[in-house]
Formats: sequence, structure tokens, C-alpha cells
Amino acid sequence: MELSPRRRREVVDALRRGTVPQNGLDVLAVGLDRFERALDAELGTVSGGGAVFKAVRGEYGSGKTFFARWLGEKAKQRGMAVAEVQISETETPLHKLETVYRRVCESLQTAELPPSAFRGVLDAWLFALEQEGGADVDALLEQRLAAVSQVTPAFATALRAYRAATAAGDTASAEGLAAWLAGQPHVGASVRRAAGVRGELDHFGAFGFLQGLLTVLRDSDHPGLLLILDEVETLQRVRSDVREKALNALRQLIDEVDGGRFPGLYLLITGTPAFFDGTQGVQRLPPLAQRLATDFTADARFDNPRAVQLRLPGFNLDALGEVGRRTRDIFVAGVEEPDRVRSVADDVLVDHLAKTVAGTFGARVGVAPRIFLKKLVGEVLDRVDQFPDFDPQRDLNLTISSAELTDVERNAASGMVQRPAPAASVDDIEL
Repeated sequence: MELSPRRRREVVDALRRGTVPQNGLDVLAVGLDRFERALDAELGTVSGGGAVFKAVRGEYGSGKTFFARWLGEKAKQRGMAVAEVQISETETPLHKLETVYRRVCESLQTAELPPSAFRGVLDAWLFALEQEGGADVDALLEQRLAAVSQVTPAFATALRAYRAATAAGDTASAEGLAAWLAGQPHVGASVRRAAGVRGELDHFGAFGFLQGLLTVLRDSDHPGLLLILDEVETLQRVRSDVREKALNALRQLIDEVDGGRFPGLYLLITGTPAFFDGTQGVQRLPPLAQRLATDFTADARFDNPRAVQLRLPGFNLDALGEVGRRTRDIFVAGVEEPDRVRSVADDVLVDHLAKTVAGTFGARVGVAPRIFLKKLVGEVLDRVDQFPDFDPQRDLNLTISSAELTDVERNAASGMVQRPAPAASVDDIEL
């Protein structure tokens, strides 16, 4: 995959900040080719009007967020929309699906539109309707909304009112109705009254609104939606009554996907093995455990990528070095002296830096990628590019302080990283 200059900058800037890039992940994907054929087939099923549910398991640092965004890029290449929702007890509790739906609309993106693309999708839907319907646009509108009207008449009513407000140039009403359709609370009563809708979205109405969103996406040339529910393992840390509600909500959502209620939906959840196998997670709700049951007793080489659950193997040193070399290649493709930068930051240096940083976290190599790539870009490649006389073997004072680590990274370091004194070179770092 060849990156445009803009995407190359986005990837490098994200790695420099220590975050997962939003785009251009194909060139960084190491070890995911084993899943590619099965996932492409599932995306094809969804694009054709089917629905898919998938769970991805992996320890902290195994690349679950990277995997989800990599799959998101594949979905956008097919014209699908993508929404990534971080499950959180305070911000986005899973047992309140109205909040999950609101986060879906806030994070909605397409290949053409960044988050939040919801209003843009609505306008694209209106444009497509006008173009296709011509003089009979009202009849076409009713035809398209017939299925939505049966299950969520309020969503269909608000869409009609949104079209009318847009056509009349009533910007305030159109904005209010778009917010209401996106599940936002506190929309003005006068706007809702004029449109003929009442109240705010609740847990049970969220299913119908999701159906409505999928209909709008399909009619605006987006054949489906990849919905990522990330970090569902946070459910293990909430009160037992809240956990039970959240697990049941997840079971309901999976059942609705299996039951065909959401044509065009690919639902992906990510979590740790402890969430799927432990007593404080999925296993607390036997019907949910049955739906997610997958045998991982065999050699990981023979894991079935078509199964309901996928296991991410995480990074080893070879994979860490490979992703470092790919990052170096992306970086040098955008500099004025690529040959010089590549010769200084050669494969030997990149592999040595990977081993050194990984050593900070003991045997948990899977925790190392974020900080390794951050150091590689910000402290090696940037300096080699900007300062011709900079020699990493001689001039790199590599330090890793506890302040720049996440909680998981800090725990993996087990007290080994406590503002160490600067090393004279990479070779001098004490592990």
C-alpha cells in the first residue's frame, strides 16, 4: 500500500505522539495477513446486506486497537462507514445503549468524511433521494422509510421533518433535528414539537435508531457500518448490578445481529482473555458465554479466522523489529535525503533499539510497540533527518521515564523505569 504525502504525515505524527494512526495502517500491519481472507469475506457479506458479529481477544499491548482500525480502513475502502466507541463506566456505559448510539453518531466516519460524519451522511442521503426521485421524491421517501416506520416511527418522522426544514432553509430546525436523530439530549422542545416527535432516545429506542442509521447509510451509497466497541473488559471493574445489565445488553445486541435486524452491520468487540474467560466477565452470563465460546486449546497457528472469536498473538521481537523497519521506510519516503537517513537508521540499529526498549518491559514484548515507535520516530529518525552530524550510536541519550508510560506499560516495567540517568549510547542502556 503506497501512502499519499498527507497520510504519511498522519501516520508519522501519530507515532511520534505515541498513538495509533487513524489511516495508513496496512503498511504497518505485521502478522495480520492470516486473518485477511476471512475478514474480507465477512466485509463482503455485510456490504451485500448481511450482518456479522466478531470478538477479538488479546492481552494489553497485543494490538487490539490497531487491529480494529486496520479493519476499519478495509471497511472504508469498500465504501462502508466506521464508528469506534470506547466503552467506559462513566462516559459510555454499555447497558445504556442510547449513549452507545450517541457515541456511534459522534465518531461516525467514512473515507470522505472525518468524525462526526453524521450530518454529512444525512445531507448525502437527501441529495441521493432528490437525484433518484425527481418529481416523485416524496413517494420514494416513503418507500425508503417504510421499514424504518414500522419499527421506529419517530426516526422516520424526524427524517421527514429534517428534509422539510432543509428544503425551507430553516437551519436552526434542521440542526436541532439532526442532533435529535443522532441521539443528542436536550434538543429544544419547540423543534421537537414542530417535527411531531417527543422525548429523548432511551435504551430500547436505540435499536430502532441504529436500524434507521443503517438505512440512511445504505441509501447514501454506504453499504454498511463497522461498529467497534473497544475495551469492553472495563465491564469487569463496574458494580455487579451494572455489569449484569451491560452483559445482557451485549447479548441482546448479538442476538439482534444474528436475527437479521441490522442488515449492513459488522459489530466488532475487543477485550482481554480475562474478560472472555474470567468469572467477572462473559462467563457470568451463560447465554452470552455460549454465543462467544471458541476453542483456543490448539496451537495458535491453527486458529480459525472464521470463528466468532479471534485471538491476537501479540508481538515478538521479530515482529517488533519488522514494524520498526516499516515505520523507518514510511518516514524516509517523505524526507529530502532518504538514502542518508536510511543508511544511518539501518536495520541493525532499528532491531537493536527494538530489543533495547522491549527489554525495559521484561518478557512482555507486546507492551513495547507504542513506546518503541515513539522513540524511533521522535528521538532517532527526526534527529537523523534534521541534523546531518547526529549519530544515534554516539549521540542518542535514550531515557524512558515512568511519566511517559501508560499504566499497563508502567506495571510491565515493574519499577525498572524510574527516570534513569541518560545513557551515552543505545549500547550503554542498562536493562
